[in-house]
Amino acid sequence: MDDIATGRRGHVGLIELARPPHNYFDVALIRAIGDALQVFDADRDIRAVVLAAKGKSFCAGADFSNDGAFEGRDLGDRFAALYEAGAALLRTDKPFVAAVQGAAVGGGLGLAAVADFRIATPSSRFAANFVKLGIHQGFGLSVTLPRLVGEQRAAELLLTGRRIGGEEARAIGLVDRLVPETELREAAFAFAEEIAVNAPLAIVSIRATLRRGLYEQASEAMIRERTEQARLRRTDDAEEGLRAVADRRDGRFTGR
Repeated sequence: MDDIATGRRGHVGLIELARPPHNYFDVALIRAIGDALQVFDADRDIRAVVLAAKGKSFCAGADFSNDGAFEGRDLGDRFAALYEAGAALLRTDKPFVAAVQGAAVGGGLGLAAVADFRIATPSSRFAANFVKLGIHQGFGLSVTLPRLVGEQRAAELLLTGRRIGGEEARAIGLVDRLVPETELREAAFAFAEEIAVNAPLAIVSIRATLRRGLYEQASEAMIRERTEQARLRRTDDAEEGLRAVADRRDGRFTGR
């Protein structure tokens, strides 16, 4: 799996995104993460996992531009395949901790939100910027984001699309621990090791109780997310949103 690297330290597994500098994802990358999580689920010696990334950003969102497996296929098919792979991340058994450096934006925020815990730095940046792109939020954020920060705060982030830093993310509950950038990877392992030192059967059982129904709720929400994303992606506003974000300006939207 060229898109990720894996390793282990004691009872903690490591999955590292390997598409620097920004680790944009496609269906293949999300499937690779899911496959690695399943391997660790089957490994009796692994009790927790760290999800980290090489490069400047944890994950700056989705990119279908080089997705050869879906060349020429309908946009709805691509979203359906992506969200099937994304939902599978919620069916894993063992807790995982995301080490978030730099940006976790759009679908990258969705990926971070799937993790059980998030460790970040003051310079980390988070944004559910879909509305600025003229499309609907995706990757299960309709369920995972309110679960982390509450319904009202999630609505604010989704409808404004504003970017927040590590300090604010920690204050609203999106981030669990904030550490200096040079200590991020080690802090994520230390957090995972706090979990992994405990009884493995109890870890899996308690986590299953805490996340009960999450996969089903997110899967149902993703049906609407992918439908609305595919519909809105065909609008003039979505084309303008892409240009505006690339130009670092507000969009001039027309409602078409």
